Amino acid sequence: MAPKKKRIKLFIIILFFLVYFLIAARPIPRETILSFNWLTTLPSGTIRVDFPVPHDAPEAEFNNTIVSGRLLPFILDSSFGYIDFSGNYALNQIRTDDIYLSPKMWTKYNAEPANIEINNIVENTIITIENARGYPVLLDDRIFILGSDQNSLSEIDSNGNIKWTYEFGAPLTSIDAAAGLVLTGSLDGVIEVFNSSGERIFYFETGGSRYSVILGVAISRDGSHIGVICGIDPQRFLLFERFGESGDDYKVVHHEFLDTGFRHPVRILFIDEDRRIVFEREGGISCYSIRSRRGMFIPLDGQIVAIDESGDKGFFFLITAHPNQQKKLIGIKFPHDRLFGASRTAALDSIFMKASFKSDDVFLGRTRTEGSRNLDYGSMLIIGGGNILISFNIEEK
Repeated sequence: MAPKKKRIKLFIIILFFLVYFLIAARPIPRETILSFNWLTTLPSGTIRVDFPVPHDAPEAEFNNTIVSGRLLPFILDSSFGYIDFSGNYALNQIRTDDIYLSPKMWTKYNAEPANIEINNIVENTIITIENARGYPVLLDDRIFILGSDQNSLSEIDSNGNIKWTYEFGAPLTSIDAAAGLVLTGSLDGVIEVFNSSGERIFYFETGGSRYSVILGVAISRDGSHIGVICGIDPQRFLLFERFGESGDDYKVVHHEFLDTGFRHPVRILFIDEDRRIVFEREGGISCYSIRSRRGMFIPLDGQIVAIDESGDKGFFFLITAHPNQQKKLIGIKFPHDRLFGASRTAALDSIFMKASFKSDDVFLGRTRTEGSRNLDYGSMLIIGGGNILISFNIEEK
């Protein structure tokens, strides 16, 4: 009987460890990393890079031929232009005047522009606006002129003529455009939405603060949501959602007080295919999930000086400025919607990387990596400082 008892005892021990292994074992989580891709040098400037860039890193070569992928507009130090995900320039020029770049058009102008030339990405003039009497604004593949007193807005057609003009009751402080709509915010705390014909289809007075002023606006790519940062003492975040069969009626679906607030324009934008809206606030950045109707605040040190405008796949990046020209690249991976606002710990845990570098000027952008092994993540990260642009692939290992 003794051998039989030993076999039973051994069987129980093995069974115990097997059950423990099945219950207690957890898969090793995949880690998000940035892997170096390429770097390229612009005509001037200096930068000290603390990223893990190999000493023998290959430098992308200048090439006037667009290799592949969506072009990314950049402004850095005294240079501006367009670059693709392979590190090849479609345009690379020295900046001498003010510049306005969009994904498909760009223009340069001085303090009192007369005639304004709108150029495509290969430096061909496509539209000339004579006697502009204002400043160019390029949004949603459309051309606008903001009046010299900032209290009028005109859209320009493909022949350089005025398509429509609207006069506002106070100077404009912010503007955005998407889905054929134009969203404006003004010094008197009013937001207005216009259709493609320049007809006003929505008007709202934010009120509720000691000083009524619009500090930032954003409209989602499908035009279904509007985000607004408004007021001083107190400052607030408002989220509007479109209702009604006509599609021209917006209602407030979320309201949030923002403590002390800012006295300057505030970055606010929809990211991750309109799934989330992010905005800077005192001491950090906030993100609000459209689907779960929950928000989270991520505390940060320093001043936000550059921000990721795509936020693809829930990965979001920004750059903060610190004393002595010190900069920090911060990577954020937003948790599942059900965990939004769960705790301060969850917000802090969403920061998966920090990297320091030193530069007086910075650039941050993301572009599609079409045809690459990183297509699942949808983009690569391009960081600039001084006279260098550096590309990293976003990967999980």
